[in-house]
Amino acid sequence: MRRTKKDRQQMLKETIKENPFITDEDLAEKFQVSVQTIRLDRLELSIPELRERIKYVAEKKFEDEVRSLPIEEVIGEIIDIELDQSAISIFDVKEEHVFIRNKIARGHHVFAQANSLAVAVINDELALTAKANIQFKRSVKQGERVIAKAKVTKIDDGIGRTIVEVSSYVNNELVFKGEFEMYRSEKSLKDEKR
Repeated sequence: MRRTKKDRQQMLKETIKENPFITDEDLAEKFQVSVQTIRLDRLELSIPELRERIKYVAEKKFEDEVRSLPIEEVIGEIIDIELDQSAISIFDVKEEHVFIRNKIARGHHVFAQANSLAVAVINDELALTAKANIQFKRSVKQGERVIAKAKVTKIDDGIGRTIVEVSSYVNNELVFKGEFEMYRSEKSLKDEKR
């Protein structure tokens, strides 16, 4: 039995409220309508597209947490962060990020996502990349979503350095891997608690 437009739109609002990261494609499948119908429903209900919803949630949640750089300077959208421990961001590769002739993402965009996440995870007013050891595992193409995961593996207050490992994935396939040695101006919170 098909739902009425009003019922579908009410359920759409509730679904997006519960999961602001759900895609139009997933919504279309869930409600058994076309993607275009979902987009029109969102438009009528003044619900922004996925990218804007993610940006809003991330900015609201993390604007007071990220210390080392303004949240709008992070490449990609931070969706989770625990300072001096771990962070996750997503980056949707669009036309402006790729080479025109082959639609492959320019490497500096994938690197910038990982590097800015390594900076953002540092619990310090000043965090700079001192050294990076990186590997591109495969090309990333237009339309793909890159999920970068950063993990702080070592904090050395003696020399003011923190090691952050970042792995970036497209559909659970490793596309980029980097180890970033980050300079920090302050001692870690672990040291301050002693």
